[in-house]
This record gives sequence, structure tokens and C-alpha cells, in this order.
Amino acid sequence: MKESVKVLNECAELQLQKSRDYQNPNSRIVQADYYPRGVASIMDIIHAKTLRTFSVLEAMESDADYKPNFESVEDSLKDLINYASFAVAYCRGGVDGQDPNRDFLNRAQK
Repeated sequence: MKESVKVLNECAELQLQKSRDYQNPNSRIVQADYYPRGVASIMDIIHAKTLRTFSVLEAMESDADYKPNFESVEDSLKDLINYASFAVAYCRGGVDGQDPNRDFLNRAQK
């Protein structure tokens, strides 16, 4: 199996595990609640995650002994893969809690 496909499988498993925490059946919170502007909100998250990843990379480039305190570069890149999949799912109307009467930017449809 190609390494990139292994990564996608790992991302899918990570997504399922995190969803059990962040959209727990005992909570009123659904995934769409995180994205009040639809795909634009997801892109904001992707942008912030990208900036944080660059920050860690730059620290690592300037200090060979630097180790991230919380998330590795690999962890951050896996999150980016998963957020990109959320954006595609939102475009398709397939995010849990998404209002079918709203478009991919969460605007009321005419």
C-alpha cells in the first residue's frame, strides 16, 4: 500500500476518534456548529493551522534541537487533511447538523 494511502487511512481513524470527543452523542453540539460561515469558517481554521505549522517549521529550521510542545508537524498536517475533507463535505451538504436550506457559505438559499 502506498504511504500516502496509509496516511489517509490514519487521518480517517483520527477524524472518527476526535468526532467522538467533539460531537459526543451526549452533547448538543454538532459538527456544523463549528462553521458559522460554512466553508469560509473551515478555510479560516485551515489558514490558522497552516500558520501554526509554518511557525513550528521555522523554529525547527533555526534550532536543530527544537521539539514542539504539543503537536508534531505530522499531527498538524493530518489535521489539515481532515479539515480539507470537512470543507468538501460541507460543499456537498454532508456535515452533521448542516441546514439543507443553506448553501456552502451557510447563507439562506433563495
